Amino acid sequence: MGANSDPNQDGSDEQQRRSEIYTYEAPWHIYAMNWSVRKDKKYRLAIASLLEQYPNRVEIVQLDDSTGEIRPDQSLSFDHPYPPTKLIFVPDKECQHPDLLASSSDFLRLWQINDSERVELKSLLNNNRNSEFSGPLTSFDWNEAEPRRIGTSSIDTTCTIWDIEKEVVDTQLIAHDKEVYDIAWGGVGVFASVSADGSVRVFDLRDKEHSTIIYESSEPDTPLVRLGWNKQDPRYMATIIMDSSKVVVLDIRFPTLPVVELQRHQASVNAIAWAPHSSCHICTAGDDSQALIWDLSSMGQPVEGGLDPILAYTAGAEIEQLQWSSSQPDWVAIAFSNKLQILRFNFSPRVSGCCLFDQKECKILKVHAWILLRTERIYFQSKWDLEKYMSIKPSLLKIQIIV
Repeated sequence: MGANSDPNQDGSDEQQRRSEIYTYEAPWHIYAMNWSVRKDKKYRLAIASLLEQYPNRVEIVQLDDSTGEIRPDQSLSFDHPYPPTKLIFVPDKECQHPDLLASSSDFLRLWQINDSERVELKSLLNNNRNSEFSGPLTSFDWNEAEPRRIGTSSIDTTCTIWDIEKEVVDTQLIAHDKEVYDIAWGGVGVFASVSADGSVRVFDLRDKEHSTIIYESSEPDTPLVRLGWNKQDPRYMATIIMDSSKVVVLDIRFPTLPVVELQRHQASVNAIAWAPHSSCHICTAGDDSQALIWDLSSMGQPVEGGLDPILAYTAGAEIEQLQWSSSQPDWVAIAFSNKLQILRFNFSPRVSGCCLFDQKECKILKVHAWILLRTERIYFQSKWDLEKYMSIKPSLLKIQIIV
């Protein structure tokens, strides 16, 4: 992870440590989470509780980069019916629209954050008014290219496309044979979904009668639970298989066959996020407490033993949620247990130093830092990391400074 200041400048250990990782401890287990993209709300996130009761909570928190603290704004905390399955801020970097936050649970809800620093329910969108029962919404996605559209997925096998400006359903499709677990936009009128039936399907709103099956699980009826579409290169998407430690990366030009499978997690994968600023990087996180970043630029070439991640971070517990900031792409947020952590990193080789090491010695390193796993080196993003490592392994004195 990079630092806010030049790594060659002197500063206190505390300042350098603080510049890499920030942690917020919520009063409840965190599940749903999302970054704000507005340029006037830097380091703002929404988080939601996972409580086995009807009333749950949503908090809007923000990092104060002058103090290094993530603080909730109590006036922007509010009750939410059931645990939200997903949260998304309005995709509006230029602040041209009202400051909105969408949530999914029993219904799709839009919350408006007012100038008076209050949150009010703006819309409750329900497409099943003739029944008291509504199939829970498993997920949703906000169309960045056309922000009036939100697509939802449901356990009732449908995907619903809402026009949130008119508060009406634009389209509802029976998308799969079983529960639909996730949905992702790939453009103005194109979206994809994954399901308990084990398939990834792509839909074009110009032809609502047909869909294209991009991938099916190798084992029948093995559910696919998460889907990420590469916004920088829409030819690629990634999906998670239920209770599996691998992530399947797909090229929509070549259906049915994965272009690569990422298989370095040691337990079930829970979340994926494509880099918002790079077409060939993806982050994955799971029950092994690991967040891994992968470089897929060589995924079309055979790699002996499979592809390895280029960066790794170990959290304090199983990581359930992962979000990559689109407005500040050197920041990733993860959620585990009742903790939110935001992590800063840098792909650039301009680091303060590196040290040769044996692969097994990774377990000895007790520094919270991203570890670059290439060429048997640890790349330190701050002088503090380098000094800390050398205090642990003082015999490794073969240091190379990279400017």
